[in-house]
Amino acid sequence: MRILALDHGTKRVGVAISDETLSIAQPVEYIPAEPASGLLERIRQLVQEREVGLVIVGMPRNMDGSYGPAAAAVQEFVQSLRSALSVPIKTWDERLTTVQANRYLREAKVRHKKSRERVDKIAAAILLQSYLDAREPGAGL
Repeated sequence: MRILALDHGTKRVGVAISDETLSIAQPVEYIPAEPASGLLERIRQLVQEREVGLVIVGMPRNMDGSYGPAAAAVQEFVQSLRSALSVPIKTWDERLTTVQANRYLREAKVRHKKSRERVDKIAAAILLQSYLDAREPGAGL
């Protein structure tokens, strides 16, 4: 089984997946956020094709740990996912993942136009790697 991570945004949702040993996260793709039915269908396909046993969704938090307006949108998205998927879904703190992804792309000298297409899936991979690194060694999903 693998873990799928989603970095929810208003325009795109970044997707990353773990390896089978649950050690390494890798970016997969981004999915347009609209239409919502297309988004949910693509996530359903990925869960089935990649044998996913858990979905992690990035939860935006303010630097002081509080939740802002973006967190309410993610909660709605999580509810939609729970209706559409049969696997467990968890939220995970995504503070600074997009900042890290942008820094990584800048350091890799990726042109701005191309970086917009990649930042969401790289942010999802950073999110997933932080989740994988925080798990107890040998723990399941």
